[in-house]
Amino acid sequence: MAGKNKVDILLLGAGGREHAILAKLAQSQRAGRLFVAPGNGGMLKMAQRADVDPNSPDAVADWAEKNGIDLVVIGPEVPLVAGVADAVRAKGIAAFGPNGDAARMEGSKEFAKGVMMRAGVPTAAYRTFTEKEPCVEYVRQLGGPCVVKADGLAAGKGVIVAQTTEEALEGVEECFGGRFGAAGSTVVVEEMLEGPECSLLALTDGKTLVPLATSQDHKRAYDGDKGPNTGGMGVYSPVPILLDGELETMVEIERKVVAELAKEGIKYTGCLYGGFMLTKDGPKVLEFNARFGDPETQVVLPRMKGDLVECFLACDDGTLSEDMIGWDDDWAVSVVLASAGYPGPYEKGKKIYGIDEADALPGISVYHAGTRLAENGDVLTDGGRVLDVTAVAPTFEEARNNAYAACDKIWFEGKSYRHDIGIKAIKGRANL
Repeated sequence: MAGKNKVDILLLGAGGREHAILAKLAQSQRAGRLFVAPGNGGMLKMAQRADVDPNSPDAVADWAEKNGIDLVVIGPEVPLVAGVADAVRAKGIAAFGPNGDAARMEGSKEFAKGVMMRAGVPTAAYRTFTEKEPCVEYVRQLGGPCVVKADGLAAGKGVIVAQTTEEALEGVEECFGGRFGAAGSTVVVEEMLEGPECSLLALTDGKTLVPLATSQDHKRAYDGDKGPNTGGMGVYSPVPILLDGELETMVEIERKVVAELAKEGIKYTGCLYGGFMLTKDGPKVLEFNARFGDPETQVVLPRMKGDLVECFLACDDGTLSEDMIGWDDDWAVSVVLASAGYPGPYEKGKKIYGIDEADALPGISVYHAGTRLAENGDVLTDGGRVLDVTAVAPTFEEARNNAYAACDKIWFEGKSYRHDIGIKAIKGRANL
């Protein structure tokens, strides 16, 4: 990109994560033309829609070349695993996100477990199965709590946290029974880890790894961590319950993983997202994802000081350094407004009121997730997770109160959300 100040960008994705990334990219003095594929009701107010299939490597690479794109930013996991970054880089265009071989850290839980074992990082004990009966037999022998995971991509829903043998057997049946499609043809059964969870996103160019701020997601659908797992119902950053040394341990784990991949001939660039359990024996890895978290991104990027365009280019060309990123002292809390019925069946096409009023409040950003624009300009619901209402403020209590005050400004038929996002931070580690 030498000699060219402005950078024309194509961003792939349509969720709250991508809206938050787009908003941060747009703040850069180097941001030129902005395109999104497919985008959502909020993103399309900031960028032009690119008529291209985001999951087709050749189509994305050809469109980017034809339209003079300098940087392709890949938000979701599906195009990463499909090899979109490979195709874009083959055209000589910068890409943010790992190539297909490295994206297996998310695309195959079995592959990721193997890398972790070879890197010597702490994670749950596990076994892998490709046939149902041996898996059922193992689960019966194991007894009690365990975690059943579909090996491949399952839109964040292929993990069954089973408290009983019966629940675990139901999870095995779901995986091998076809609920998760090809993703469930291989099943990983893990021991149950205990403790609070913590997410750590990091940027890397394959050599240098720069950690971003910690965050804590709320996966369950209902208050009190009840109900089925979701893609995430709310999140806050930073995480105040970390004990001395835990952050350093998590960062070192991620550095070991990147180094192990490099040792095996796989260059990992982009965002490495580690999901950790803070056990009594220290942080252990629950899973790795090959992209920014959703909804973690919606609280991490608003607190970040730095030029995101420069950071993404540096990840691609191998020039990333720690001094490119800083953090303010504010807190961020984000509440997900969902459609009634999510994560099960839900209706679409409900008109949304009050977004502009909420967005105008001090420190509030409303990121669109499952929305679309009607021909008359109305914003309609178009997904399970509809909006991410994010508040940034000097104190945690203020950020949390402001986020919920902003949620009250927004209405659509069937609006549902959790009322206890962030309570864990108030309770403290000893009371979790």
